[in-house]
Amino acid sequence: ASKTFTITATMKVALALSFVASAAAFSQESSRREAFAGIAAAGAALVPAVANAAAGESPRFSVFGLIGDGTSYSEAAAYGTDQSTPLYSPYSVYGEQGPDSLFKEDNAEYIARKKAILAETKKRIQKLPAYAQKKKWFEVTDELSRYMYETRGAVKYLAKSVQQKEAAAEFFKAIEEVGNSARLKKQDECLAAIDKSLKTFDALTAKL
Repeated sequence: ASKTFTITATMKVALALSFVASAAAFSQESSRREAFAGIAAAGAALVPAVANAAAGESPRFSVFGLIGDGTSYSEAAAYGTDQSTPLYSPYSVYGEQGPDSLFKEDNAEYIARKKAILAETKKRIQKLPAYAQKKKWFEVTDELSRYMYETRGAVKYLAKSVQQKEAAAEFFKAIEEVGNSARLKKQDECLAAIDKSLKTFDALTAKL
């Protein structure tokens, strides 16, 4: 019994000493980590000032554009709270569209570009009958996919009234019929759809 008691007591002492050693090591490790973290934080705080410093000036810094000097490198990150005018979006550095904006929807030069796209569109549609008559289906679909994206953008930009938008919808529907009939290699349907697309296109451009 005495021997058993001695072994048990020895194990308890050893276990207790192990806990003490572990706690001491953990404390020292935590202290070292805290010290290094403090040094790193102090260094990071100095980085903006050093990066944006100039001779004869005091250090400058900005925290997300909210705290500090507005001329710092981190400026314009405050979701508009530090801007003199409202922004286009809370996540943008650009202002809302207005009289002073560089882009203006009614700009004559921009409208002329869109109409030039429509003029080119008609030339391309006029090429389609020859392709369909020769059953060059790839040429038909390729011609549509090559430029119709620009056409749609120009039409949607220029079509403002209800009548203009309705005419645009009819034209888009006719163009889709051309593409579908070409993929199915239906010559008569394709030629009829091309003729319809030209007519609806002329009706559309007359309203724009």
